[in-house]
Amino acid sequence: MKLKNRSTIAALGLLSLAVAAGPSVARDLTIASWGGNFQDAQRKIFFQPFSEGTGKPLLDEAWDGGIGVLQAKVKAGNPSWDAVEVEADELALGCADGLFEKVDWSKLGGKDAFLPSAVSDCGVGSIVWSTAIAYDGAKIAKGPESWADFWDVKKFPGKRALRKGPKYTLESALMADGVPADQVYEVLATPAGVDRAFAKLDALKPSLVWWTSGAQPLQLLASGEVAMTSAYNGRITGINRSEGRKFKVVWPGSIYAVDSWVVLKGAENKDAAFDFVAFASKSENQAKLPQYIAYGLTNTEAGKTLPPDQLADLPTTPANMQGAVSLDTDFWIDNSEALTKRFDAWLAQ
Repeated sequence: MKLKNRSTIAALGLLSLAVAAGPSVARDLTIASWGGNFQDAQRKIFFQPFSEGTGKPLLDEAWDGGIGVLQAKVKAGNPSWDAVEVEADELALGCADGLFEKVDWSKLGGKDAFLPSAVSDCGVGSIVWSTAIAYDGAKIAKGPESWADFWDVKKFPGKRALRKGPKYTLESALMADGVPADQVYEVLATPAGVDRAFAKLDALKPSLVWWTSGAQPLQLLASGEVAMTSAYNGRITGINRSEGRKFKVVWPGSIYAVDSWVVLKGAENKDAAFDFVAFASKSENQAKLPQYIAYGLTNTEAGKTLPPDQLADLPTTPANMQGAVSLDTDFWIDNSEALTKRFDAWLAQ
């Protein structure tokens, strides 16, 4: 009897502790994107309306990219993010590594509703964007027209800013050295081509400032710290609209790519995350983005309702595609590690 009483008391004690602790609290749906005025726009047209429509909170966080970040979150278990906007190489690598949940395209209107480059087993294309030269039209009346001009510090005095890393930087260096846009990856695929790109970077190195997040290059341009910079095209037009700037985009030699929404493997809010991706991918919702920030749209119906002034700023507009380069994702998957090591060593010299 005493043993039974002790067991009963012990059980009641455990029960009282469980009641006091309460049930485990579910984490709110959490979306990670690229920060800055881009994420400000997403908050207005995607995050807040989705949250209001579902009646549930949505948290959004910013990140700077990198497959290692996603690997660490997923492989540790119970990732703290649910849906993430990723670049093309992160999508390919993460899909191959099992980091993302598979997409049910029937819930998004089918694959035919999207650009072919926006369709993947693991991701849904969100935007088409370009890395392009930006300069301040209020300070430079006749600005650069090419990467060769970007490298010409005599004609255009002042510092330059480039994204810190080999991707985009090596392509730009080769175009500055006279390689035609449609031959960039053919040249870069050879040891001599890589040497040529780094030799061209040597010439500009004393004038270079490096940026790592999408908001930084326009901050550098606005402060006058640099005379021109590479930048994401949508942020250039975005800051012009939000702050009345006169920053200009140089389209020839721009490098364009597709970003995608992915849902992390094992995400606590997997179903809600896919509901969010479907919401953000609707043509009527995508079509709201260019009024804030000029990225190309992946839903093929989304661009049909845009006014001409918005279409003119998109990287997918035919005139802006002339002389542009499509980022070669396969090249960077195969060569990123080796070229990053070489770039880091070069930078440290």
